[in-house]
Amino acid sequence: MTVRRRLTTASVVDAALALLDEHGADGLTLAAVAARTGVATPSLYKHVASLAELKALVGVRVLEDMTGRFTTAVLGRSGDDAVETLMHEYRAYVREHPRRYAAMPMDPLHDPVLKDAGAKLMEVLFATLRGHGLEGSEAVHATRRLRVVVHGFAHIESSGGFGLPEGLDDTYDQLVRMYLDSLRGKR
Repeated sequence: MTVRRRLTTASVVDAALALLDEHGADGLTLAAVAARTGVATPSLYKHVASLAELKALVGVRVLEDMTGRFTTAVLGRSGDDAVETLMHEYRAYVREHPRRYAAMPMDPLHDPVLKDAGAKLMEVLFATLRGHGLEGSEAVHATRRLRVVVHGFAHIESSGGFGLPEGLDDTYDQLVRMYLDSLRGKR
């Protein structure tokens, strides 16, 4: 007797994440998710209305995972230590999940489904920067700079775009130090 696992929205998102990790955004289809979960495609519609909704739910999960991971990493840290830890954890996430990260919209704050999860992630970034006395507009600019440094480096790295022999960790550490210097008034 075969025991069928009860399908839930969470298990559909789990299957979608696994497909995304294995095949990238092009491999994420409702038919592939149905095959992965062992159901017919129409059965998925009890849990997601469309592929677009599934992608949005995947985005929420990725943002929540990043938020949880970054929060855990910076808890109990402050100042340069917190920012450096956050930047290394951010890069590590992209290295571990390049296809998930690449599938994320770059501005989740303007997507009605992703807005809340995106705001929570941004709050972790803002809270980490408060240790440098940054609030309001200064915090927004510092957060943008942080994202540019980490996203740019990690995206190029995960795409295999660094072909020169010098160590990538050394280059990244130099970027982190440059960023930290910018927070100490060398803007």
